[in-house]
Amino acid sequence: MTKTISAKDLKIDLSKGNESGLFRWWIASFLMGKRIQADIAADAYRVIFEMHNCDTVEKLGSCSHHELVAMLGEAHYVRYDETTASRLSAMCKKLTTDYKGKVSNIHRASEDKSDFKKRLEAFEGIGPKTVEIFMRDAEKVLF
Repeated sequence: MTKTISAKDLKIDLSKGNESGLFRWWIASFLMGKRIQADIAADAYRVIFEMHNCDTVEKLGSCSHHELVAMLGEAHYVRYDETTASRLSAMCKKLTTDYKGKVSNIHRASEDKSDFKKRLEAFEGIGPKTVEIFMRDAEKVLF
C-alpha cells in the first residue's frame, strides 16, 4: 500500500488565500505524482523548500538544471532527477509567464473545477495522478 502524505504532514499551510502554501503543495504534489516512494518525494520537497530555501516560484525558477538535479539527489530522488529538474524549471516558467507566478491565478482563470484540472494538466509533467494528489488537500480552499 502506498503511503499518503498530506500538506499537513509537510507543515504546509493551505489556509484560504495563502499563495505560498498553494505553491508549496503544488510542487510537493508534483514530486509525489511520480513513480517514486512517497517518503523520498517528501524528502525532496524538504530539501528544495527547507534546506535550500527555494520557496517561491522566482527562487525555484532561477535554479540551474544542475542545481535542481543536485537538490533532488540530496533527497535520493534519483530515478527521475534529470526529467524532474527540467519539468520543475518548465513549470516555474509557465506559471510565471501564463499566471503571473501564482497558483491562485490558475484557479481565477478557470471556469470551474474541471477547467482548473485541465489547466493544471497543461503543465509539462503534470498528469491525473499529480492533480488528484494536489486536489486532495487544495480543493478545500479553492472550491
